[in-house]
Order: sequence, then C-alpha cells, then structure tokens
Amino acid sequence: MLLAGVLGITLFLALVLGDWFHFTSLTAAASRYGCGIARLDDRLPLTPFPFLIERFDRNGLLHLPHGVARFFLDQRRILLRPQYQFFALRFRTAWPLNGSIDLEPEGDATRLTCVKRVPWSSALLTLLWFAIVGLGTVGFVIAYLAEGGLTSLSGALMGLGIIGLGLLVLAFGVLTVVLAVRLEDHRLTQAYQELRAALARESALSR
Repeated sequence: MLLAGVLGITLFLALVLGDWFHFTSLTAAASRYGCGIARLDDRLPLTPFPFLIERFDRNGLLHLPHGVARFFLDQRRILLRPQYQFFALRFRTAWPLNGSIDLEPEGDATRLTCVKRVPWSSALLTLLWFAIVGLGTVGFVIAYLAEGGLTSLSGALMGLGIIGLGLLVLAFGVLTVVLAVRLEDHRLTQAYQELRAALARESALSR
C-alpha cells in the first residue's frame, strides 16, 4: 500500500513537471499549449509582415529585456515568455503565463492576436482545490443539518464556526490566485510591450 502511494505521488509529480517543462519550452508545439485565460487584439500600423520577420535571428529568437520571443514562420505565430531568474525577486508563482501571438498581414500593417495561457496542471489543480473545499463545505452543511446539528445553541455555533472557516479558506484561495495571476499578467504585459516596441522600431528604422 505504501509502495502504491509512493508510485502514485511520483507519477503525479512527473506529470506536473512534464506539463511545466513543455509549457515553458520554446517549441512550435508549446506555442499552442496551455489553458487560455485571456485574449488581446492588437495592430501594428506601418509594420508589414516581411519587416517583422527580419527582427528575429536565424533561429527565430528575439531576446527582450524582460522576456524572450520565438517566431514560427509556418504557423505565423510568436511564442512570448517572460524571463525568470532563480534567487531573484522575480520568483515564479504556480500560475506562470505565456503569450501565443498569431500574426495576420494587413497590407502595410500586421494584426496581432495574443492568447494568454497558463499550464494545464495549474488550471486543473486550482479548479480541483476549489471544488474540494467548496463541495466539502456544502457537504458538511447538508450532513450537519440532517443530523440535527442546529437544534441546540452550541451545535449552531459550532456549525457556523466550521462554515466560516470553510469560507475563509475559500476567500484566502481566491485572493492568492488573483494576486498571483495579476503579478504574472504584469510580467507578460511588460514583455509584450517590449516586443511590440521592438517590432515597431524595426519597421520605422527600415523605412
């Protein structure tokens, strides 16, 4: 039984690490991988598609002050990833964000469609955690009422205390997720603005 538990935990950790490794890689497959949580439509005026391509090196890479972008010509897509450094203030949360940017030529301009994504493991584990806490709290309330827990003052106070604790845990979880996603979104937005400025500046210099 203990061996089965160890193997289960090992397999679970391997799946999570594999999911994060694939999500953070700069490959064509990773450019569409992850759970989309937001979409941004943008447009680069006076930036023709050929000028945009020339901004990237022979490997399709463009290094930014706070991120790195890779261009995939066949898919007409850019994968944007904020930079993280160990032992630095820019630590990585459990909800990292990448940007998948689809390009569409429009004459002397280029339309950008950016989809912000998180790893599947982060999204699924977050939903699972909220489901367990939420359904556990509701299940307790139903079971407590069925057993007549509110028939006495002490029982009612204990029931309200446990319900309040469940709601407090839910509120703390929501606050943690919101703050982490806002932090990661700020990092991705910063890298996106640097990418946009680099592409627009290249067009202006080419002209």
